[in-house]
Amino acid sequence: QVQLVESGGGLVQAGGSLRLSCAASGRTLGDYYMAWFRQAPGKERQFVARLRWSSGSTYYADSAKGRFTISKDNAKNTVYLQMNSLKPEDTAVYYCAAGWVISTVTSSYEYWGQGTEVTVSS
Repeated sequence: QVQLVESGGGLVQAGGSLRLSCAASGRTLGDYYMAWFRQAPGKERQFVARLRWSSGSTYYADSAKGRFTISKDNAKNTVYLQMNSLKPEDTAVYYCAAGWVISTVTSSYEYWGQGTEVTVSS
């Protein structure tokens, strides 16, 4: 079992930055892929970024490339999502997820956090 707890969401003006954190507990993350998804009101949950814990390799959705950075802190068992140049369309609840397979699909991830809300004002 893996427990995931997100934090760091909030209200920010367009062009601003936020750093989301996802603290993991329950077991080591060595074999996992860690991902961030987001869900805007009335829309489906969508993939944002992914990191392979063992190698640190990353992959981003087109909407995140160049603006968002996913990273990890091994000592803290924590994954981060640094979001820069935020836009109103980035407004959503952001979820952290952990899974065994390389994927951008929500059903591939076994463990989910409760989400943290990000609101970007224009």
